[in-house]
Amino acid sequence: MRIALAQITTGTDPAANLATVEEISHRAAAEGASLVVFPEATMCRFGVPLGPIAQPLDGPWADGVRRIAAAADLTVVAGMFCPAPDGRVTNTLIAAGPDVDTHYDKIHLYDAFGFTESRTVAPGFTPVTIEVAGVTVGLTTCYDIRFPELYVELARRGAQLITVSASWGSGPGKLEQWTLLARARGLDTAGYLAAVDQAYPGDELAAAGPTGVGGSLLVGPYGQVLAAAEADPQLIVCDVDVETVAKARDALAVLTNRSPFTQLDRAESRG
Repeated sequence: MRIALAQITTGTDPAANLATVEEISHRAAAEGASLVVFPEATMCRFGVPLGPIAQPLDGPWADGVRRIAAAADLTVVAGMFCPAPDGRVTNTLIAAGPDVDTHYDKIHLYDAFGFTESRTVAPGFTPVTIEVAGVTVGLTTCYDIRFPELYVELARRGAQLITVSASWGSGPGKLEQWTLLARARGLDTAGYLAAVDQAYPGDELAAAGPTGVGGSLLVGPYGQVLAAAEADPQLIVCDVDVETVAKARDALAVLTNRSPFTQLDRAESRG
């Protein structure tokens, strides 16, 4: 399967950001991609109030993503914000394309490095996979990448490729952490990991919140970096050979050899 990693910089105008999604989705389709992954906060960057921006999943922004996916004939994964019942919003990935119309609400909220995402964002609770061109794809968002158990669970549910849509906070060592974590999650699952960040927006906007550092990358089943972006906006198009996933999982056996203690933790988390 051919996939595209769309490292972009989004602003505060959802309509303008949707136009960017449309342009890049058609570029990805022209290069033969079946899946294009956009960052977290594609709808609107962090650093502004999210409540007035949020729209329901049947609203105009999400419908725009569906229209774009249908016109380009590929699956689009993009970050947006939806109203939550308690007055906060959800940090949501919409996934739309041929035989795909679903969403994932970010489970692990970024209450770290002095930022309190849970103040305005309600957490999700359910891991999500989709099917694209016969490949099972898991969906995750940004801070999720620091929690390997979610990635193992997605792999147990059949995910051969897991995506991470991020708006990674800048700071000393943060780009290095992002790269290391992506490679580690590839090794944890012996699968592909497509980590797509916002491009670095410049020092002034970076200070407003977690607005991206660039460095999007595709990691292979043995933790190897297969492709990587610099800090600026970039579209990376790569081929994913899912047959190597089965071979890596057989060779590394990290899913089958997990200890009873790990299995117990997993059972308790479901209870």
